[in-house]
Amino acid sequence: MDLEKEIKREEKIIEKSFKKLNVWVYVSAILAVVLIAMILWPNGDMSAEKAGEKIVNFLNANVVADGGVTLKSVSVAGSLYQVNVSYQGQEIPIYTTKDGGYFIQSAMPTDVEVDLDSSSNANQPTPVEVPKTDKPKSELYIWSYCPYGVQAQGPLAEVADLLSADADFEIVPYYDGHGAYETQQNNIQLCIQKNAPSLYWKYAAGFAKDIYPKCGSSRDVTCDADESIKLMKSLGIDSTKIMDCVTKEGDSLFQAAAAKAQSNGVTGSPTLIINGVVANSARNAEAYKSAICNAFTDAPDECSTVLDSSAAAASGNC
Repeated sequence: MDLEKEIKREEKIIEKSFKKLNVWVYVSAILAVVLIAMILWPNGDMSAEKAGEKIVNFLNANVVADGGVTLKSVSVAGSLYQVNVSYQGQEIPIYTTKDGGYFIQSAMPTDVEVDLDSSSNANQPTPVEVPKTDKPKSELYIWSYCPYGVQAQGPLAEVADLLSADADFEIVPYYDGHGAYETQQNNIQLCIQKNAPSLYWKYAAGFAKDIYPKCGSSRDVTCDADESIKLMKSLGIDSTKIMDCVTKEGDSLFQAAAAKAQSNGVTGSPTLIINGVVANSARNAEAYKSAICNAFTDAPDECSTVLDSSAAAASGNC
């Protein structure tokens, strides 16, 4: 097959699948296509600076509509160049062959011994059986504006709506790496869970659907507050009480969430813990439902309900 046509075909597939997602998730999805060829340069090694410029130009021309990708640094990584680029305050390493002909998102050195049959590798957690209980407890650890966490939060809200009478559900927004607007949203969600728990999952679904796409791109504290208050009022949540909680108790609630994540060894958003054990599950409503239903001593009839399994989140975490 003609290489240039294959590249364009893959890019169109990715664009259709991810155009509704946060733009940085879209960038990451594009980069995950291993060894995409960029055939506009002649063969032969180019300088590190030119390789870095080529990567940035490619991303700004083909991936990011606002042209906001910038070059941070370029270094030699064995037979490759490591190009560190930045977008919306996030930095990601990309590796390119020295002739600039191919790039990949990550690289593993071949002089390190790896047991391919072992499940203890970093990207393949050791499967642990989730213990069964009469009333399973599910905890989803996220950063509120982490795109991967948001993509997990929406499907889990569907499961909570189905099973909340029989199981306990909690969101633990444990980190605020994106800045003040994420700190505020973390505290809002913690305060809603404390003061209006019966309405929290409706808020969570609304946040994932409406607030994140708008305020996640603007990265604005005022946007986050205004849209959150609007959503709370539409759901019958006392927004004045919640925002007062954010002011008076938000910091202490957030510190407790961070401590809880640390005590459970959480290192990435999203992390789903069921009955005290990290659950390795696909990120869609049906997969989450199955994982939680398997944790019942005696599963309720609602577990036979089939939920959407088509909205799986892109792999990755914050």
